[in-house]
Amino acid sequence: MPLDRLARELEETARQTAEMVEGITEALLALSDERLQAADARSLAAHRIVTALQGQDRIEQRCRNLAAAVRQFADLPKDAPEAVTEAVWAGLSLDELRIDAMSGIAAREPHGEAELF
Repeated sequence: MPLDRLARELEETARQTAEMVEGITEALLALSDERLQAADARSLAAHRIVTALQGQDRIEQRCRNLAAAVRQFADLPKDAPEAVTEAVWAGLSLDELRIDAMSGIAAREPHGEAELF
């Protein structure tokens, strides 16, 4: 059912949002940690902030994709076959939403190094 999957994706979006805020909190803690050398604190804080900014970009993409899916689901007849609802998910641009096997996978996958893009 599309609403079950939508709920799962919204929960994952909430988890990603909380993770992003944790990164900002870690940056602030590093900057205020008197045990760290100033250069080390700045480097750690910058890394955490860049990672959080990347998280914000992913969250924004997820929200835009989820909004597009909801609009399409709203236009479907109540008795639309499951294949039609799956086609809505398959038509989204973000792989973690488009590919069912990747749904909610970010919480279970290791994260790489942050990079600016």
